[in-house]
Amino acid sequence: MATTSLPHASLPLTAADLEAQWMPFTANRAFKATPRLMASAKGMYYTDVDGNEILDGTAGLWCVNAGHAREPIVQAIAEAAGTLDYAPGFNLGHPLSFVFANRLREITPAPLDHIFFANSGSEAVDTALKIAMAYWQAKGQPNRVRFVGRQRGYHGVGFGGISVGGIAKNREAYLSQLLPHVSHLPATHGIPENFFARGQPTLGASLADALEDLVAQHGAHTIAAVIVEPVAGSTGVLVPPVGYLERLRTICDRHGILLIFDEVITGFGRLGTPFAADRFGVAPDLMTVAKGLTNGSVPMGAVFATEAIYSAVLDAAEGGIEFFHGYTYSGHPLACAAGLATLKIYRDEALFDRARDLAPYWEDALHSMKGMPHVVDIRNIGLVGGIELESRAGKVGARALEVHVDCFKRGLLTRFTGDTIALSPPLIIEKSHIDRIVETLGGALKRLD
Repeated sequence: MATTSLPHASLPLTAADLEAQWMPFTANRAFKATPRLMASAKGMYYTDVDGNEILDGTAGLWCVNAGHAREPIVQAIAEAAGTLDYAPGFNLGHPLSFVFANRLREITPAPLDHIFFANSGSEAVDTALKIAMAYWQAKGQPNRVRFVGRQRGYHGVGFGGISVGGIAKNREAYLSQLLPHVSHLPATHGIPENFFARGQPTLGASLADALEDLVAQHGAHTIAAVIVEPVAGSTGVLVPPVGYLERLRTICDRHGILLIFDEVITGFGRLGTPFAADRFGVAPDLMTVAKGLTNGSVPMGAVFATEAIYSAVLDAAEGGIEFFHGYTYSGHPLACAAGLATLKIYRDEALFDRARDLAPYWEDALHSMKGMPHVVDIRNIGLVGGIELESRAGKVGARALEVHVDCFKRGLLTRFTGDTIALSPPLIIEKSHIDRIVETLGGALKRLD
């Protein structure tokens, strides 16, 4: 590898310099042999270390919903860093975290009125699971300890998240140490009649009835909560069938089970509404968020909880600390400043409405790739899409990786999971950007094999 000079680095990077970092979710040796390194970003584009512009088709990692390096966010972070760089959150506080919580409460779906801050989606999920258990302890039902996730679900990488998650590769090395009382609903993907559906597929609502089977098997009195992504992103953009989430809500209500929505990806305009709960008209009892919470600029996550859950936990305490949980950086001043600036951009530029208005054009553009080589399914909702490719025998993911690398070389950032190309551009995207995404991706598909 040639020596690479970075504008913000004190030393150029050589091949040896890449060895110190153990990269997450990356084939480290393969990447370091042919690295793809970003140097800067602005608006809809990254610039790599060689000066090439890369159109961002994935909002970074599903998170930069308002576009890159937005000046109001940059200024807010700088001002916070120069005013209050850090303040403890245990038995102390700072005004920004309370202001931010109140701003969030203005857009959260009713009745989610209380916000617990974390630092990532993974932490938010583990926090939500602990809140659910604390709630049932407070309600005098300590036997409710079972969690129900879903096959092909992704809920971060904490031990709680991988326990309720349903991605085999994320779990297999840790099976002996996962949470002991976890069940999984079947995945909603794979019904042939739903392939190439536009928006929500029509078949599959009855898959939610598997929760009734788990109730019959274990007893409702043992089940604390069901956790699902309204739209599963990291496992390939799996859109819920019409009526599926509504049926889950109904079954949970029937048996007094909490419903948790993991909206780390779907939150903050991705589906053309503030949250997926708004898009589908289904209110959860707990909701996890991250990513678009601060436009990806400062790590932050959060859990939204109902008044009933919050009050139950506080009322059951005998004084003092009610919930023994939290993080050193919960409600960090820089993250709160970034979040407040992000919410203002979302509101002032009506980005959620923009996503809704662009969704039909996005849908038509994606589905124009039907019939291209190796494309076996296309899925979309809001400003998110998945193009699933036929896998090579014994080499799942190989085709999607080739497409990903091909697109990057031609100035487009995509994401792949298995053999699905996932797209989730910033909400500031223009129709010309959509056209370029489809043109570049279509060319890569034609060059396969």
